[in-house]
Amino acid sequence: MAGHLAKNPLLLLQPRRLCTAAASSSAAAGELAPSPAVKEIPRDDDLAEESRNRLVRDTCKLLELRGSWTPKLEAQLRHLLRVLSPPQVRAVLRAQAQTDARAAFEFFRWADRQWRYRHAPEVFDEMLSLLSRTRLHDPARRVMRLMMRRRMRRGTQQFAHLMLSYSRAGKLRSAMRVLQLMQKDGCAPDISICNVAVNVLVFAGRIDKALEFSDRMRRVGVEPDVVTYNCLIKGLCSVRRVVEALEMIGVMLQNGCPPDKITYYTVMGFLCKEKRVAEVRALLGRMRNDAGLFPDQVTYNMLIHVLAKHGHADEALEFLRESEGKRFRVDEVGYSAVVHSFCLNGRMAEAKEIVGEMISKECHPDVVTYSAVVDGFCRVGEIDQARKMMKHMYKNGCKPNIVTHTALLNGLCKAGKTSEAWELLNNSGEEWWTPSDITYSVVMHGFRREGKLKESCDVVAQMLQKGFFPTTVEINLLIHALCKEGKPAEAKDFMEQCQSKGCTINVINFTTVIHGFSRQGDLESALSLLDDLYLSNRHPDVVTYTVVVNALGKKGRLKEATELVKKMLNRGIVPTLVTYRTVIHRYCEKGTVEELLDLLDKMLARQELKSVYNQVIEKLCALGKINEAYSLLSKVLRTASQRDAQTCHILMESFLNRGLAVQSYNVACQMFQRNLIPDIKLCRKVDNQLTSKKQPAAGKLMVKFLERGLLKQEK
Repeated sequence: MAGHLAKNPLLLLQPRRLCTAAASSSAAAGELAPSPAVKEIPRDDDLAEESRNRLVRDTCKLLELRGSWTPKLEAQLRHLLRVLSPPQVRAVLRAQAQTDARAAFEFFRWADRQWRYRHAPEVFDEMLSLLSRTRLHDPARRVMRLMMRRRMRRGTQQFAHLMLSYSRAGKLRSAMRVLQLMQKDGCAPDISICNVAVNVLVFAGRIDKALEFSDRMRRVGVEPDVVTYNCLIKGLCSVRRVVEALEMIGVMLQNGCPPDKITYYTVMGFLCKEKRVAEVRALLGRMRNDAGLFPDQVTYNMLIHVLAKHGHADEALEFLRESEGKRFRVDEVGYSAVVHSFCLNGRMAEAKEIVGEMISKECHPDVVTYSAVVDGFCRVGEIDQARKMMKHMYKNGCKPNIVTHTALLNGLCKAGKTSEAWELLNNSGEEWWTPSDITYSVVMHGFRREGKLKESCDVVAQMLQKGFFPTTVEINLLIHALCKEGKPAEAKDFMEQCQSKGCTINVINFTTVIHGFSRQGDLESALSLLDDLYLSNRHPDVVTYTVVVNALGKKGRLKEATELVKKMLNRGIVPTLVTYRTVIHRYCEKGTVEELLDLLDKMLARQELKSVYNQVIEKLCALGKINEAYSLLSKVLRTASQRDAQTCHILMESFLNRGLAVQSYNVACQMFQRNLIPDIKLCRKVDNQLTSKKQPAAGKLMVKFLERGLLKQEK
């Protein structure tokens, strides 16, 4: 891709292309220069007014029924289309794009094909603008082609929308080729399209290409502006090249492009994340002295929030004090950020002190501030203090919300008092607050951690009655806990109950229950659930098959296991390393090596694994079946790798441990034939055993080492 970028975006900006749109009078130029008689495009507030028009609302209502359209409804829509003005059509497109940009594009296409109707240029612009906020690059390209065929006015703004669509879809090469398309169309690049290109490169992480692009801009007469530099500085900070970002601020001043506050805020934000407060203060001085920009309340608010967000509470408080010293007003939002940061660090004394300071300064803490303190006390296990803070809220006229109550329940659950939390949840109606799905999840996980699985299932049941649905991860955690306690039947019933209530059940949930039945040895239930998984159109994955194959092999039902593996391969599922290990272990355990080799050949045809025969030999050695392992040695020595040498050493050790030095000697000789050097210490053990038994092969291994000059190196 780097080669293409070097060819396209950076070589596209040629000086001969920098002609004005008015200089091209040919029809192929597509009427780039807008006529003075062309009306201005309506502003957003005008479109907001048009969206309340009755014609626009009726059109949107008809479009909502497009799933059950009839010729009569289409005729009504066609009639409305002919009386809609271009701003009203834009309002319809914008209303449709709020829910689905594809629906807006389909209406755009349908309307353009109607008799005696043709989209106005501003409608094309609106459609491109809406598509630029999505990943729908193909519809944007089709709109642009239609504009070219009709020779409608086109400028850099329209091409920028197309470039953004490609960028959001992750098609960087196509996005940068828009520059080439634009220049072929006779449109000269200006600063706006160049800024979009720089931003696209920065967003894709190609900061070096973005810097190179900005240099090329200057060469062809397009001077970078403050927006260009801000994009580049943001990109440099994102890749932690803050020194270059600071140097670029100096370059801006040298080139006569004064940086704005956003320029400095971008670098300050990165420095705050790294807790480099001294450099932040130095940059504040540069901002004041070099650019004449004085820190204001917005500056301090930014510093306070960024520092607090990243857990640097002391530094955030320091800037808050400095802001107050300069008589800037710090509101409850700024104080809340510092309080929340102290609470996350477990420093509740400081957080409580700041809350008291807020009250003394008549800056009344809001529910967000109090909720942060309640959550902080619960994090450090001080539940009584959290309760007192909630009472303090009521005294100060601040009613706790769902977040506050959920924080308290979470603290009770973590303290092992889930039953008390469950009681408070059931009494929520008396306290005039309504639990959310997160509230129920907190209590459900509390019971699960305490091992009270029945109560946890009761929470989920009540959760379903209230119209809340647990996630698949939460369901799986509870299923796994039930299976771990040896209750797979209850886990299955719980899963089916959730499924009947409309919860999303995935393959992982089924696999967990199947694994639970398999661990108990109830293979019939596991196989039955596997069939149910087929019938529900949820295709089992490789983990599901591996679990069942392992259970079948453990029970000695290798024929069924073989058929199941074949079914898995026929369905196009690729075996993993765990699948290979499971099959090898179970078949070697039963000594059915021939069946194992046949099955491995079928598995290798689907997914190659170089070390598969090494694993077979090592497993057979571990199980004491060394003769079967020796018969497979030729399959291992085909590649003659270091991994093969390790396998041969394991086989030699196995023979030696059983006093079979001759067989171990034969393995070493085969290694020498394949230019693999056996371990010399192991070969000495073999030679000593051969000598003690007065075998003819005694001493021959040492001779082979001596011939290769390896024996001296060992000494």
